[in-house]
Amino acid sequence: MNEVLVTATASITGLGPDLETTWRRLLAGDTAVRPIRRFDAGRYPARNASWIEGLESRGNRSLLYPLLERLLDGFGPLPPGCRLVTATTKGCIDTFERVRKGLPGVVDDIPVSGPLTWLASRLGLSDPGINISSACASSTMAVARAAAMIESGSADAVFVVCMDLVSEFVFSGFSSLQALDPAGCRPFDRSRNGLSLGEGGAALLMMSAETARGKGIRGIGSVVGWGAANDATHVTAPARDGCGLIQAVRRAMAKASIGPDDISAINAHGTGTVYNDAMEVTAFEAVFGSLRIPLNSLKGAIGHTLGAAGGIEVAVALRSLADRTLPPTAGFGEPMERCGFPVSSLPQPIGGRYLLSTNSGFGGINVALVLKRNSE
Repeated sequence: MNEVLVTATASITGLGPDLETTWRRLLAGDTAVRPIRRFDAGRYPARNASWIEGLESRGNRSLLYPLLERLLDGFGPLPPGCRLVTATTKGCIDTFERVRKGLPGVVDDIPVSGPLTWLASRLGLSDPGINISSACASSTMAVARAAAMIESGSADAVFVVCMDLVSEFVFSGFSSLQALDPAGCRPFDRSRNGLSLGEGGAALLMMSAETARGKGIRGIGSVVGWGAANDATHVTAPARDGCGLIQAVRRAMAKASIGPDDISAINAHGTGTVYNDAMEVTAFEAVFGSLRIPLNSLKGAIGHTLGAAGGIEVAVALRSLADRTLPPTAGFGEPMERCGFPVSSLPQPIGGRYLLSTNSGFGGINVALVLKRNSE
């Protein structure tokens, strides 16, 4: 069985153009959620999101491409035979918006094959790879898929690229669901009242330990467990009893051959909606019982980046394990009812070697990853 290492990471978020800036501002408790300037949000109750400054369309093409260019800038060459797995929920949705309004746009960008073909060309890969679209758990599932490919021996290395934009199409949809908090996302807070949308991207180079050793690469950390389950309850709402997330977490820990007391921290989905956060706490209580494991969410700081969320969170979680520090939960003030897990607006020290990262999404999907810190 092949050990799966993450050997390089990159991210772009509303907090910064790279992982280092995002990490520094996360620790400072900053948030990138602010008034939207990309489109007129005046007719919506919520008018904030986390968006990236300075993205400009070139040749009537999607803003996704300059986002990806920034994400990949400076990323080293990929190993020969590297496979590509991407994650996005809406891809070049802004091009679709333009075309529907009668404005010029590159129609071939609208199917997800558009950015996949672009990425393969940009990265010098002969195979355009596959895209995982599992709602808000897309990139978590993509990391799990990549890990399974490496563990099974069907790939020596996989490059995972996660991406989504803030668009009026998506914003109006979440607004119609009354899922957006006009005051900004407040994960696990007693007064939480909805999510804040965000945009961003992550790139993760994953490879077998044998391949990494052959290249003299030590790796940042490992993906040692993964699990997925669908609660089959509702199109948009999670199962109140957390049954799907409970199954996903237990499968991930079983895959990693560890128990609940081995987990040193939890990076939760933490959208700030009433039902999601309550469901997650219910699920974590079922799995971890009375263990008081530090818990956080990044979404108060960078918004809910949809198909990019899990990938960004993996990159940050690996840094958390390396630095033994769990970033604050921006927007958090007063603990929600019945939450026995420490959530803080300040950084929390963590020990141990294993971190649990989870995401859930529309359609009942739940995915969990167990990440492991490198040995000293």
